[in-house]
Amino acid sequence: MGAPVKHHSVTTTLGEIAVAEIGEGPVLVMLHGGGPGASGVSNYHQNLPALAGHFRVVLPDQPGFGGSYRPTEEELDKRSITEITVDALFQALDALGIGTFHLLGNSLGGAAAIAMAQERPERVTRLVLMAPGGGWLPFGPTPTEGQKEMFRYYNGGGPSEKKMAAFIRTMVFDHRQFGEDVVRSRYEASLDESHIAFYRRYNAAFAKRGGMDPLWKDLHKIKAPTLLLWGRDDRTITLDGAQLMLKQIRDVQLHVFGRCGHWVQLERQREFEDLVTGFLT
Repeated sequence: MGAPVKHHSVTTTLGEIAVAEIGEGPVLVMLHGGGPGASGVSNYHQNLPALAGHFRVVLPDQPGFGGSYRPTEEELDKRSITEITVDALFQALDALGIGTFHLLGNSLGGAAAIAMAQERPERVTRLVLMAPGGGWLPFGPTPTEGQKEMFRYYNGGGPSEKKMAAFIRTMVFDHRQFGEDVVRSRYEASLDESHIAFYRRYNAAFAKRGGMDPLWKDLHKIKAPTLLLWGRDDRTITLDGAQLMLKQIRDVQLHVFGRCGHWVQLERQREFEDLVTGFLT
C-alpha cells in the first residue's frame, strides 16, 4: 500500500470520532455502510492503494461504529442516526482543518453523504453515491431482503458466523468471491459489546421512526456533480432508487454493474477505483 494508514481520533461535542487517513492531494472523505462490524477501513481497505495515489483519503468511523463513540438511547430518540452523523462529521472535518472535499458514501454512509451535500453544498465539491440510503420507494418490498438480514443479525440469539455468512450472501451477487476468512473477520469485528448495544438501540429507534429520514425528497438541494454507482442485483437498496436520483439531482450520471450486489467497491473493485478516480480528477 506504500505509506501506512494513520489512525487518530477527533473530539466533537458529541463524542470521539475515529479517523483513518492515507495519501496526499485533494481530500476524499469515504463513508462506510451500516452493516454489523462495519468501519471506514474495513469497508474500503482493498481500495486504498489505488485511491491514495490521487487523494488524501479520510475514513471516519461513523457514530456507533468502529472506534467512534456510541450514541445513547436518548440521542437516538431526539435525532436520527443520519442527523447525529452529519453533525459529528462536520465537526470532525472542521477540527482537521478540512474545508471543501470530495465525498463518497455507501448505503448508510450514502444517506449521510446525501444529507451533508444538502446541508452544506458549498463544501462538497464532487459526490459519489453507492446505493445510498435515505428513502423508501413506493413500490417493491419494504424492508428489503438485505435490510431484514441486518436487523436479524443481532437478534434471536445474537451474532454467529452462520448469520454473518447469510448476511454476506445477501449483500453480494456471488458469495463464492468471499471465503471463510472474510466471514470470520467480519464476524469477529461485530462482537464488540458496545457496538452490539448501540446496534440494538439503533434498530429500535429505526423501527420507531418508521425508517430512515426522507432525504430523497430533497435531492434537488444537491449542487455537487454526482456519480451514482449501483449493482443491478442489489437486494438491500435496489436499483429502482436510481430513477428518482436521475430525475432530481441536477448534475448526475449513473453506472450500473451487472452481476453485482450491494458491495460495489468489493465486487467490482478495479472498475470502482477507475470510475471514482476518473470522475473526481
